[in-house]
Amino acid sequence: MIGQLWMDLTRPSITPAHILVAYVTGGAILSAFGLYQPLVDLSGAGATIPLSGFGHSLAQGAIRAVNEKGLLGAFAGGIEATAVGVTAAVIFGYVTAVLFNPHS
Repeated sequence: MIGQLWMDLTRPSITPAHILVAYVTGGAILSAFGLYQPLVDLSGAGATIPLSGFGHSLAQGAIRAVNEKGLLGAFAGGIEATAVGVTAAVIFGYVTAVLFNPHS
C-alpha cells in the first residue's frame, strides 16, 4: 500500500522501478544497522518475503561472507545467500509461462 501511494502521489517522477530499488536498499540498510533482524524475529515470514526482506538477505549474506572470506566475500556473499530464492523464481516463472497461455 505504501508503494502504491508513493507512486500515486509522486507521479510521474517515481516509477515502480524506483520503489523496488528503494525497498531492497532500505532492507539492506536497516539490516546493516541491526534494525531489520528484530522485525524478522517478531513477524517471521512477514518480514522475509517482501522486497525489503530480499535486501536484508543480501546484506546478511555479504556480512557473513566478509567475516569468513575477507573483503572479497562482499562480492559473492549476497549472491550466495539469495541464489536459491532467485533460482526458484526463475524456474517457477518459466514453468508458468510454458503451462499457461496469456489471454489477449
